[in-house]
Amino acid sequence: MKKILSYFSVIVFVLLLSNCGDKKPDDESADKKDRNMFGHHIPRGVTKSSDSLMPGYAMFSPANSPFTYLVNRNGEVVHEWKGNYAAFNAYLMDDGSILQGANDPDYPVFGFGGPYGRIQKITWEGKILWNFEYADTTQIIHHDFAVMPNGNILAIAYETSTYEYALDLGRKPELIPRSGPWMEKIIEIEPKGFSGGKIVWEWRVEDHLIQDYDENKPNYGNPQEHPELFNFNLGDSIPARITQDSLDILKAMGRGGRNLTLDNPHSDIYHFNAINYNAELDLIAFSSPELSEVYIIDHSVSTEEAAGHQGGKSGKGGDLLFRWGNPENYMQGDSTDRKLYYQHDIRWNEKGKPGAGNLTLYNNDVPMGPDSLNYSAIYEINPVLKEDGTYEMMSNNRFAPEEPVWSYVAKDTISFYGSFISGAHRMENGNTFINEGPKGRLFEVTPDREVVWEYLVPYRGNIHKPNGDPTDMMPMTYSTFRATFIPADHPALEGKDLKPLDPQPEPFVMPPPSEEDKKE
Repeated sequence: MKKILSYFSVIVFVLLLSNCGDKKPDDESADKKDRNMFGHHIPRGVTKSSDSLMPGYAMFSPANSPFTYLVNRNGEVVHEWKGNYAAFNAYLMDDGSILQGANDPDYPVFGFGGPYGRIQKITWEGKILWNFEYADTTQIIHHDFAVMPNGNILAIAYETSTYEYALDLGRKPELIPRSGPWMEKIIEIEPKGFSGGKIVWEWRVEDHLIQDYDENKPNYGNPQEHPELFNFNLGDSIPARITQDSLDILKAMGRGGRNLTLDNPHSDIYHFNAINYNAELDLIAFSSPELSEVYIIDHSVSTEEAAGHQGGKSGKGGDLLFRWGNPENYMQGDSTDRKLYYQHDIRWNEKGKPGAGNLTLYNNDVPMGPDSLNYSAIYEINPVLKEDGTYEMMSNNRFAPEEPVWSYVAKDTISFYGSFISGAHRMENGNTFINEGPKGRLFEVTPDREVVWEYLVPYRGNIHKPNGDPTDMMPMTYSTFRATFIPADHPALEGKDLKPLDPQPEPFVMPPPSEEDKKE
């Protein structure tokens, strides 16, 4: 299986795209060599609106900023929450508070995009009620979390391992990063006091591996016969070690992550980037862009059962109940059967919304062939849950469905494109709210795929590095990891003053492109 770009290689890739043109993103005559994925030097704010829009607001955290903003349909900020770290993603609670990922400025070991190490709860008035850190030399929360009805939090976390440990689990030597791979786990956190949290449940990927490389290991078997397990020998060979000079140059440029070493590139072998919880079914959905698949596991199991293959409502313990996007991973197809390409933001359509029970996701980097450009798409899929708690498989031994029940691509295909971050979710009126992350473009499309509202984030924060140096604005100048549509009748907004702030936050204006940039 050809591995899609890791976050490390994405950073290198986006540097090549940082001198972007000034065409509007929806210009169907745009130069195919430069789609301006980061939206440099284009108009920002509300660029499209329509009559009869559903009343509501967009919530997002600008790049390099401690703020989370609530923006009305006219593009005016009506409320802001301020933390004391760069905000990563936020979820609105019924009492008007938010829970948000916060980028701890001094977390060790990990890096390359995604780790942040803290979750904070901030009231409507801006008081920090909870400031939980989960970041040390062996583990860190990253990318995403899900808030449960009981107030607990399901979070994705990396765990360090060693080269020898991965070898003992049956991974081929040529696939093992020199410092060892970062394994993944899902933890359930019960908040305690101002900064505490009790881990009351956990699931680890290492408990659900299979490999056909070393028959002397206990997890030896045929991955084709066990779609409920992760094949531990997927991925590309680890490239040659970079030199110390190259590492010094990357660090001097501020590239590659502050914890980059000679031995830890490509340690992020799974890169889980999204998690969602279905309380009615007591199931967890999550996403691995490195494997280009989305998954569902059973949360009704105990931690002990989650480490095994029996127990819970499904009777399957912590094994995968559902997987979709890349059947080649469990040897039930080839590259032509693949559906997902470095996807982000898996979410169930909530009860009461059109398509309730289906899953939506942002399919980032869909190829069209060697002579054309990749594009992005939004997929809605309908996994078929059976009465016994397992999911339906088709006659070809792949998980249903064969195709999405709904999808969105741009009319010209290529003008909607964000190769990383980004997300989408279903709205109450049946439309779909989309965050084209690299560009900071938030927009709403109808079931007939018409764009009825579009807003390009005009803000960027000014958080500096721990040593006082400014954070480079290029290329991710206006990027947004996650954005959410908040309907006007959300309980959090009841009785709140939602007049536009006066003054409004100051938009970030990029310096004009140089003559050399214009020539390129």
